[in-house]
Amino acid sequence: MKKSAETPHWGDQRFEQPGFEKQESKIPADVIDAYRSAHYQAGIGRNSVTLRVDHYSESLSRLFSASDHRGAAFITACNPGGVRQRPQENRAACERLRERLNQYVSGPDDIIEGMGLDPSGDWPGEESFLALGLDLEVSRTLGAEFQQNAVLWANADAIPRLILLR
Repeated sequence: MKKSAETPHWGDQRFEQPGFEKQESKIPADVIDAYRSAHYQAGIGRNSVTLRVDHYSESLSRLFSASDHRGAAFITACNPGGVRQRPQENRAACERLRERLNQYVSGPDDIIEGMGLDPSGDWPGEESFLALGLDLEVSRTLGAEFQQNAVLWANADAIPRLILLR
């Protein structure tokens, strides 16, 4: 993938995200690049939301307005640590994640099923959830609990940020 001014290369594995502290990571730079280029989709039809790292999401902003939430996480339990698992293991992990998310959201409508997609097709889609109302700390905690490398999190500005967890 060609690097451009819009897609910074984080080869030194230290970088800044607007509004967030500088992060250091043990995650390889090419994996971070893959996360940054992925498409994170939740919902279906007219109410679907597609999120991209560091890109404003009009549909997420509308969801926030309609729900009175000011934060959301896009999170998966699939492929912990970036290691591919069997589909049945991923499904079971996502069921456990859904149960945990239910403990933090105000109602079942605040969890929207989704899929993290690699536009190059090199990595299989990952069952995920867009959880409205999760704050950054809870999002980090749940991501770490399910041994994820990162989660996506957005505050009221509706710009999803890649939050590295290791």
